[in-house]
Amino acid sequence: MPDTTDPARMKRNVWLLFCCQALMGASMIGQVAMGALIGHSLAEDKALATLPMALQMLATMCASIPAGIVFARFGRRAGFIMGAAGALAGSLIFALGVWRGDFLIYCLGAIPGGLGFGISQHYRFAAAEVATPSYRPRAIALVMAGGIASAVIGPELVKHTKDMLVPFLFLGTYLMLALLPPICMAILAVVDLPPAPPRPKVSTPVLDIMRRPAFMTAALAGMVAYGTMNLVMTSTPLEMMLCGFGIGASATVIQLHAVAMFAPGFVTGRLITRFGLRQVIVAGAVLTAGCAVVAVTGRSFGHFTVALVLLGIGWNFMFVGATQLLATAHAPEERVRAQAANDVLVFGTVACTAFASGAVHAQAGWEMLNLVTVPAVILALAVLGWQAWRGRQAVGSAA
Repeated sequence: MPDTTDPARMKRNVWLLFCCQALMGASMIGQVAMGALIGHSLAEDKALATLPMALQMLATMCASIPAGIVFARFGRRAGFIMGAAGALAGSLIFALGVWRGDFLIYCLGAIPGGLGFGISQHYRFAAAEVATPSYRPRAIALVMAGGIASAVIGPELVKHTKDMLVPFLFLGTYLMLALLPPICMAILAVVDLPPAPPRPKVSTPVLDIMRRPAFMTAALAGMVAYGTMNLVMTSTPLEMMLCGFGIGASATVIQLHAVAMFAPGFVTGRLITRFGLRQVIVAGAVLTAGCAVVAVTGRSFGHFTVALVLLGIGWNFMFVGATQLLATAHAPEERVRAQAANDVLVFGTVACTAFASGAVHAQAGWEMLNLVTVPAVILALAVLGWQAWRGRQAVGSAA
């Protein structure tokens, strides 16, 4: 087990996980910046432009079950190495699809790429396991803040390597992204990670875990946070292209969005400690709704930037809060099954919104794409209020 009694060693482990999260996230953020554009150029039906992203998110969802099995039987290190190998394979298959100009091959790259990204989502859970209870909110937020480095690495690679192997636009980018997973594997060799958890004599059925109000609220908050963010983010490069902006401009907006997603991680844990989980999740929901308001009022570079920055901060507050709330919904021996069930729901939603993003954008337009996020935010707030009411009722009954 990682030594949580030594503060220096504990923080070292958290920062190493931060680096792993940064490297694995760079591939996904780079893919967001170019995936819809490549899909638009390769697909005959332009409504399928976001299909590769949808497949990648579907694979991310499906990763939760095999990841849970590997984590439970072999520990975190083996699972994370498997995820890095998937990200490596995904980058290489994407590169092959671009080189051949084949939409089908390009879509196939989304499967191992999505599996790798799905497994990398468990770095935030590993952060909770290597930290003391008092440091846990900050550890989760700091590891998720690794996305700040991802926000720099991914889009910058896109901007500086997209023409590296002309006439194959973005081929050089995918070959450069393929260098990141091996570096992640090297870091995983030195970080202290928990072994496989002990197997309980009697396992709590997953459905029983999922019926708990804390689990239901955490899962829904995570689904709304990631689903609304992905719905808008996926089609942003397409909308900017249709408005006359170049690849560099859309990559910059995605980069600023990604920074906004992860930079608050340095303070979100402190905000949760000071103001409480529910207050931070509510603030994230309000910011997400604010994105829709800004997005429908104009299509200048400033409108795109402000909307996506609000969306990023809103995602961070809601998703970090949901992750911390999930940790209160299960016993230690239930953690792998609870986390896997949560991520199936969250990334199933993300897969649906990735595919729906292209279809809604093509059929209903940019304004409607943003407005449909508002009812989802209202639903999350309603369930959060219901869970708080249930908690007060339970305390009253106990008294």
